[in-house]
Amino acid sequence: MQKYITKSGDCFDSIAFNFFGDSRFVEDLINANRDYLTTFIFSAGIELNIPDVDKTSKTKTPPWKNYWLVGSC
Repeated sequence: MQKYITKSGDCFDSIAFNFFGDSRFVEDLINANRDYLTTFIFSAGIELNIPDVDKTSKTKTPPWKNYWLVGSC
């Protein structure tokens, strides 16, 4: 597992994309950093865990990106 020090404005989606090349791994990233579940935009200097992931295991789009398929507000 790697460590990452956030920059101001980072979010889980962008960090996942930068490390794994795809934002589908955001769930893995969030699960490795449960103390920050309610953080949407990070301030600078927060140390996050970057988990080792199996890139072949993520084949579908995350459910929150398909919200329009099941209805929207």
